Amino acid sequence: MDKNLDIDNVDRKILAILMKDAKTPYTDIAKQIHVSGGTIHVRMKKLEQMGIVNGSNLSVDYTKLGYDICAFLGIYLDKSSLYGDVAKALEGIPEIVGAHYTTGLYNIFAKIVCKDTNHLRDVLHDKIQRIEGIQRTETFISLFENINRPIQIVENED
Repeated sequence: MDKNLDIDNVDRKILAILMKDAKTPYTDIAKQIHVSGGTIHVRMKKLEQMGIVNGSNLSVDYTKLGYDICAFLGIYLDKSSLYGDVAKALEGIPEIVGAHYTTGLYNIFAKIVCKDTNHLRDVLHDKIQRIEGIQRTETFISLFENINRPIQIVENED
């Protein structure tokens, strides 16, 4: 039986709160959804064991650390069968913060963060385009991110 069937509205409310702010204390969550703090601990342990919750992440403003360029790369492969090898090589490039195997024009769509355009050029030329199996890349520089949010998993209760 699919373990996801064991998820109820309490689990979804817990997740929704933590997806907005992962630092929310369990006691605060318990008060918001009218359950005990112990219930939150037990539910979170269950969600982790089910593989729904996979750790936590820290949201950082890279620009304040000197990384002013966010770009997306459309990566064309020589053959789709090279995806595994190329993905493994991309994992070794610290500037790549995300990558997806995709349908459409590109085999891989990746997100990259760099200090400036010179850094981006160096990463593209010296690291990415030297990976065997990559035919070519297409770069899209992000000018501004205006939406970055978790998906809504709880219905609005008006």
